[in-house]
Amino acid sequence: MKRKKREFQSSELVKTFAKIHGFEEKLLALEVKNFLSEYLDHALFQEIGNVDLNRTVLSVVVKSPLLKNDFRLRKSFFLQKFRDQFGAEKFSDLQIL
Repeated sequence: MKRKKREFQSSELVKTFAKIHGFEEKLLALEVKNFLSEYLDHALFQEIGNVDLNRTVLSVVVKSPLLKNDFRLRKSFFLQKFRDQFGAEKFSDLQIL
């Protein structure tokens, strides 16, 4: 008799736990930060401080003034990139702090 494999992955378990306890936004913010770590160069990613999601408004803290200005100029590009990656309904605005 062949044993049945688990029908869920650990990431699904974490998502369910987050939904039950009400911190789905924090989990999504961590996914966005992970996406930025893969998308940006290592040196540029070091300048990203905090990523937070509060009621569909994504806030990204950028330490470097030069990179902060670049993010502000390309705000619509990054917002569209996040919407494409994670779903349009999850993000209404992007704040660069």
